[in-house]
Amino acid sequence: MIKIANRLANVEEYYFSKKLRQVRLLQSQGKPIINLGIGSPDLNPPERVLNALVETFNESGAHKYQSYQGIPELREAIVNFYKKQFNVPLSPLTEVLPLMGSKEGILHISMAFLNEGDKVLIPNPGYPTYESVTNLVGATPVRYDLLEENNWLPDLIALEKQGLENVKMMWVSYPHMPTGAQATNKLFEDLITFGKRNNILIVNDNPYSFILNKYPRSILKYRDAKDVCLELNSLSKTFNMAGWRVGMVLGNSEYIKAILRVKSNMDSGMFLGIQKGAIEALNCSDMWYLSLNSVYQQRREIVWKIADALNCTYDKMAAGLFVWAKLPDYIDAEEYIDLILKEKSIFIAPGTIFGTNGNRYIRLSLCAPQEELEEALARLS
Repeated sequence: MIKIANRLANVEEYYFSKKLRQVRLLQSQGKPIINLGIGSPDLNPPERVLNALVETFNESGAHKYQSYQGIPELREAIVNFYKKQFNVPLSPLTEVLPLMGSKEGILHISMAFLNEGDKVLIPNPGYPTYESVTNLVGATPVRYDLLEENNWLPDLIALEKQGLENVKMMWVSYPHMPTGAQATNKLFEDLITFGKRNNILIVNDNPYSFILNKYPRSILKYRDAKDVCLELNSLSKTFNMAGWRVGMVLGNSEYIKAILRVKSNMDSGMFLGIQKGAIEALNCSDMWYLSLNSVYQQRREIVWKIADALNCTYDKMAAGLFVWAKLPDYIDAEEYIDLILKEKSIFIAPGTIFGTNGNRYIRLSLCAPQEELEEALARLS
């Protein structure tokens, strides 16, 4: 056998990739599994998005390679979206780069800026891909604590006291996944100051701003943000387009150029129909968000009852697609969710997969129809 690369020594297969195989096996055996573990929207995109995709099929050149930077109309739509929703002015020529999903962007940004020996601040709890990609590119992940008693916000003063030698990048994600915590204006201002003072690139991963969140914010709105910040965003959650793989990275033109040097060597552009659909999504009226959140509000009411049935506590002010719930002291999260999967045929994500600070928590997804949520509640009651 050929020996695998050393870079895989600290990288495991993604948790949900493994766990969903187990779930599918149980389903194939006739188990009526209800999946509350994954944040994959089950609702349809706006109808205008689907129409735009179909109408593109017969366009001249639709099936050719497309621009590595996306068509100009898509970049314009992204810029207009950021101006309208976040009051952030951007150049469509130099300060935005469409991506095949923001997960791709995590790798591209890391490859563009990190060398072996560089350190990266990773939120604990946080999205596991930040740490995996850091390991893949040969940099060193350094977890920083997010704690419930501090509203899941980083203690930047404590980080500086610990020392920041060789730290080049910091991942943040607000509204936060998995906890649903929301950033304050002060946090974003402090992060920018922190990045400038310590010469650290701050990357805010921002796909949940429009899900059950009254105050969408972009870190790029704040003074001097473009000096040290990038922002990732996605159409996956906001417009129910997870499988379409449409994301974007925004920020300083020099940073965007560096990322394009990586991206242009790794893909050959996004299918034109997907780009046309993305434009229609970004141009949706505010009625889309009201309608979407009306569904999620109803679902969240039931998920809160599920959390109550599991004797959990949770924050009703949290945003996003999940309910982050704290288990009683005596319960181990991973053992508990395996027991629920076995005995109740309900899959729930354990908080431990998001970091050690998640070991007393579970994450419940709102991405299941209301009737399935009610059935899950009935099984647990």
